[in-house]
This record gives sequence, structure tokens and C-alpha cells, in this order.
Amino acid sequence: MVVSMARERLRIGAGAGFAGDRWEPAVELVERGGVDVIAFECLAERTIARETLALSRGQGPGYSPKLKERLRAVLPGCAAKGIRVVSNMGAAAPLAAGRVACAIAAELGLSDFSCAVLLGDDVRDELAARPELMLLETGEPIESILPRMAAANAYLGADAVAQAMAGGAPVVLTGRIADPSLFVGPMLDAFGWSYDDYALLAQASAAGHLLECAGQVTGGYFADPGVKDVPGLARLGFPFADVTATGEVVISKVDGSGGRVDMQTCSEQLLYEVGDPAAYITPDCVLDMGGISFTEIAPDRVRVDGASAKPRTDTYKVSVGYFDGYLGEGELSYGGPNALARARLAGEIVCERLALRGFSFDDLRTDFIGLDSLHGPGDGRLEPYEVRLRVAARTKSREVAEAVGWEVGALYTNGPSGGAGDSANVREILAVQSVLLPRKLVRPHVETLSIK
Repeated sequence: MVVSMARERLRIGAGAGFAGDRWEPAVELVERGGVDVIAFECLAERTIARETLALSRGQGPGYSPKLKERLRAVLPGCAAKGIRVVSNMGAAAPLAAGRVACAIAAELGLSDFSCAVLLGDDVRDELAARPELMLLETGEPIESILPRMAAANAYLGADAVAQAMAGGAPVVLTGRIADPSLFVGPMLDAFGWSYDDYALLAQASAAGHLLECAGQVTGGYFADPGVKDVPGLARLGFPFADVTATGEVVISKVDGSGGRVDMQTCSEQLLYEVGDPAAYITPDCVLDMGGISFTEIAPDRVRVDGASAKPRTDTYKVSVGYFDGYLGEGELSYGGPNALARARLAGEIVCERLALRGFSFDDLRTDFIGLDSLHGPGDGRLEPYEVRLRVAARTKSREVAEAVGWEVGALYTNGPSGGAGDSANVREILAVQSVLLPRKLVRPHVETLSIK
């Protein structure tokens, strides 16, 4: 069993940046990256609400769908090299995920294996008892969505992750954790830092934010051919950070892997999903990015300096997922001369048909993919030679949502001419809003599971 102890240097790798990420780069980090810890960040805003809903309906296990594949891919190498795994793949069912991890370890013949499971992020009961709490996005009381609430999870911080790691388990699985905190926690555990040393927490949080989206900082989301070229995207390497006990941080990747790490890739990732760079709020601190500088100290090695932070807030952000009706949509392609005019007429027909049938919608829109679906009204743009009609509607009724795709499909023989490749889809809308909950009401705790 791995035992936590103070050290001078830690190399922590990013094994995933979202639930659908590749796992070959994680295997590369384990086999050739020299990492001490590998962290898998696999929870988007809606993911945990989706998994909670699936679990409650018996339609899924509640944990990350690719948990088994990722663990089978990396556990043998991690066990052989003493690399610890930290991940939020537990999603809505961290204990079930921990049991799966133990079962996989047993299948692989790994001895003396345990999995620490961090619990306490599920705060549905606390919110239900406080209907007066205000939603940050709308200013309405949370009472307005409580009857439709599917999940409510507090973004736990690095102190909770370090608590889970303190027992030395080679694998730590959690539910909702703030993305940077998933990386800061192992640093707290490795170095024994005070949770009130904001100079160190600032540097650690900057490193965690750079790593949290994995391949984005090595050039993935950065790439733009002919403008920002990135070599080897098909074999993009994932990043790691070398961190010292004094807070020095260097971002890099495995030698010979695809991608690039430089001032440009780091600068773009630093500002990714950041509202106010001077006050980036995490559960661990309020990070000020204004003084951060990047220095390229070698090819694909960037030193990070100058992060500072103010004390953490006395609340946790809680992500509240709730049922918000249905989305019905239908698509059909048109090509050749006059394609756009035919697609416009088709969209008008569908909207008229839905009105004739007496349906009403919370929102109904028509897009022309290839012209205006991303950037709004396409007047004045060059007319495309091919275009895909999309009609989408939001409604409280599943039957009404299904009618959208049906009417789009009916265009095949009812005109206009040349439509092909129809598709229809209906899905539940899981909306997400946020509230702030006092820290004292959230009680993280750890359960450790072992191979039986």
C-alpha cells in the first residue's frame, strides 16, 4: 500500500479532461511520463445530474460510463510503478464506483489494493430544507425548481481530496470536485502544505486549472490549421505538471507525443471558462491570474510564476440539475442549386404544420446548419451549395416534442424537393443552475474499500 509522506517534488498528470476523452494518452503518461499521480477529470456541469437521474430510473450505474475501461487500461502500470489514481469518475455513485475498482483490481491480480471513496457532495437534503436559497443565475428562490430537482452537488475542494488520499489508497474516487481541486488535493497530500497558505494554493490552483482539460493545454482545442498549427494531433499527448514543495510549477508533456506546450497554449487555457481573471473562485481560494507569467524553459516545458490568491469564501457552489421539459428536433439536408431557398421553405412548412395541429412550445426555432446555426442570422453571407435544416422545440410534453421530428420526416414526399437524410430526436432537458451553501452544512467524509 502507498503511504503518504512529505516530499520535495511531485509530478501529476492529467489523464482525462471530460467523460468522453481518450485513454491512450493516459496510458502513455503512466508508461512513459514518470508521473507520481494521474488525475482523471470526467464531470461536466450536467454529467452528474444525468448520472443521478439514470441511477434513480435503473438506466445506468450512476458512475462514469467509461470507468471500467479507463481503470483496466491504467491500473496495471500504476500498480507496477506506484502511481496513484485520483478521479471524479464516481459521479452520482462513488461507492459503487469504488466497488468496481476493487473488482477490477482483483481481476488483474493486484494485491493489497484499496480504494478511498470521498462522499458528502450530494446536498439534496440540505437544499430541500432551505427553499429560500437564491439561484445565482435567475435570482429566484430555489423553491421554484425543487419539485423538479434531479441532483444537487457541492463542489468540494482540495482539502477533501487530500483527506481521501491521506490513508494511502492507490485509487481515490469522488463525486463532484472543483476541477482544479482534483489536482491541488494531491499536492496538499504530498507536501503537507497548510490549507491557509494562499501563496502555495495560488500556484497549485493555477497548475490545476491548466491541467484540468487535459489535451487542451497541449494544443488540442488550441489548434487552428494555418493559423495555430499543432503537430501530431492524432496522437495528442496529455500534460503533466512538475510541482515543488515551494510552489514552483512547470507544465510539460511526454517526450515524442503529439501536440505542443508553450506560452500560447498555456495562455489560452489559463483564461478558459474564466469570468474574472482577477477573481477566479474555487473552493480553495480566490485566484488572481493578473500576475501570472509563462516562461518557456525548454521545448514543451513552460514555467508558471506569479499566481496570487485571496482567502477562500465561506460557501460552496452547488450545481443543481433539474428536469426542464423535452427537446424535440428534426433535421433534413438539401443540396444543389437553390438549396437554401428549399430549406427555408421546408422550415416554414414544418412550423405551419405544427401550428395547424394546435401545438404550442416554450421555444421553437429553425436553423440552417452551414449558414446560421452558430452565428445567428445569415443575411449577407455567401449562399451554401448544401445546407441542413434543423427544427427544434422545447416543450413540457413529450408527445408535442415527438411531433417536431415527425413533421420534418414528412417533408420527404410532401415537399419541397430534394430533401434527404432525415433524423429525429427527443430528449429530456436537464437544466443546471447554482446556489451558494454555507460550508458548515457540507460534511465530506471518506470510506475505504478493499479487495475481499
